[in-house]
Amino acid sequence: MTYGAAETASRDALVRRGLVLNYATIGYNAVEAVLSILAGVIAGSVALIGFGLDSIIEVASGVAALWRLRSDVDAARRESAERAALKVIGLTFLALAAYVTYEGAKTLWMRELPSRSILGVVILVLSVIVMPWLSRKKRRVAQGLESRALEAEATQTSLCAYLSAIALAGVGLNAFFGVWWADPVAALAMVPIIAREGFEGLRVPAHVTGKRTSC
Repeated sequence: MTYGAAETASRDALVRRGLVLNYATIGYNAVEAVLSILAGVIAGSVALIGFGLDSIIEVASGVAALWRLRSDVDAARRESAERAALKVIGLTFLALAAYVTYEGAKTLWMRELPSRSILGVVILVLSVIVMPWLSRKKRRVAQGLESRALEAEATQTSLCAYLSAIALAGVGLNAFFGVWWADPVAALAMVPIIAREGFEGLRVPAHVTGKRTSC
């Protein structure tokens, strides 16, 4: 096998691994969205309903990543798909930032206490466990393929874990110490990080393939 053939085989293996990971992410987020919205409706929790809507946003981001992976076989299509996927994922980051800002500000203004829901807690705990693992695996694929779009999508998966952890922390502080505002304040603190990733995705350079150098 020549060097070029070996390199192609290695890239194909990374693409297959990326597809499996993204299908798993989309499937998990779809279930998470349905269960979160259901739990939110039952418990009357705006936060859980909002978390379910966030999961829908992440499904859209995952679909964009799948498109990018399936276009990897052709160099010309790869560049075009990389650009489009990066923009779509950037927009989903900004949508997520807008959602967190709205929900956090409304919760503070209305002094809405985080609702208690066993199903909601289970979903958040699972997300804290599952999402970092998926994010690490997907980031390795993104780095192997030198794809900024896939790296951005992996970052969004990790942000889901952060938001889940923040929600759990907020609920815990409210339940044990009566700090009702902990959850919305912590969520609002995440907005600049989320928005920065979104704007970086929309500022697509002339050539988007290659390793990402900014942090």
